[in-house]
Amino acid sequence: MSDPILQPCLMDPPWRLPGGTRLPGISPIAPDDWLRVDDAYAGQMALRDALLRDHTEAVYRIVPEAEEAAQELLAMVLEWVGQQAGYQVTPDHVTRPDGVQVPLDRNNPLLTAGRLVQEDLCLHLQQGDEHVLCGAVLCFPASWSLDEKIGKPLTRIHKPVPQYQGTLATRVQRLFDAIRVGQPLVRANCLTYVDPSLHQPRRENARRVQPGLAADYVRTERQCLLRLAQTRAVVFSIHTTVVERATLSPEDDAAMVAYLAHHKAGALP
Repeated sequence: MSDPILQPCLMDPPWRLPGGTRLPGISPIAPDDWLRVDDAYAGQMALRDALLRDHTEAVYRIVPEAEEAAQELLAMVLEWVGQQAGYQVTPDHVTRPDGVQVPLDRNNPLLTAGRLVQEDLCLHLQQGDEHVLCGAVLCFPASWSLDEKIGKPLTRIHKPVPQYQGTLATRVQRLFDAIRVGQPLVRANCLTYVDPSLHQPRRENARRVQPGLAADYVRTERQCLLRLAQTRAVVFSIHTTVVERATLSPEDDAAMVAYLAHHKAGALP
């Protein structure tokens, strides 16, 4: 097995966010703080490039209705990278902080955006009373598969998650309805893994065994929600951090133990 792609420390675990230990644990962030670059950028981006090239169908899906939203999302990503040190943006390509040049393929805006940032990017469009997953670059799934979720509403996407059923589903849908342009939100989760691999898809009927505190690796996802101004689509971005449990501070380790005990089967994906 190749060396794991690890960060030196956790990024915004749920216990450090306001209300982050209560589901869904949402708090506001600055308008430009929905994307980040960290120490694992080069390794994560190399893996993203390989997955998007060699396993496209597994990590990239979009329905025709989401193409306009994908164009708007790419424009937002380009605006963000253009303001970050280490990126160089030209009319036809972007040079990333790792030195890789990414052509600006306007015919594949979502895939192009997914090659520019560490975050997985999911597009949700409102259809009827629910928001539906209509497009995604999902290179680093934490025990779910994109092909089972694409085209499905939030309640169906979260069917395997016991915590989601009932009043939480209603609260999350109301949250999606209320997201305002220019006012992104953040939440986080925490999961433990024996295998530190970033790409861990899993079918709904193959639920993983929860290793709990016996695991050597801690995985958190910094998940942001923002509203696109023109198409009104909701973007769900996921920044994945994986660290060795041994590197946690005593305070973070104790907070993680309490968090996992409270949520038992883990956090809302």
